[in-house]
Amino acid sequence: MGYDRTAPKRALNVSINEDLVRQARIYTSNLSGTLEDLLQAFVAQEEARRREDDAAVDRIIDVFNAFHEEHGLLSDEFSNL
Repeated sequence: MGYDRTAPKRALNVSINEDLVRQARIYTSNLSGTLEDLLQAFVAQEEARRREDDAAVDRIIDVFNAFHEEHGLLSDEFSNL
């Protein structure tokens, strides 16, 4: 899906471990940009994981429906309808 890189920036208060911030600043002079890149990667990974989960559920439903078409439900022998 991506995100709108041209969207306006928004000031945001977050609490981050002070020692971690100190160490991160050794590796980047743009902590906000680095956090934004990491957050974008997280969002993309989470979207992909959820798509995979949805696809897995769809496959399970398809298998169940195929079983039901071929064999019926196990409870059918007890139904009074």
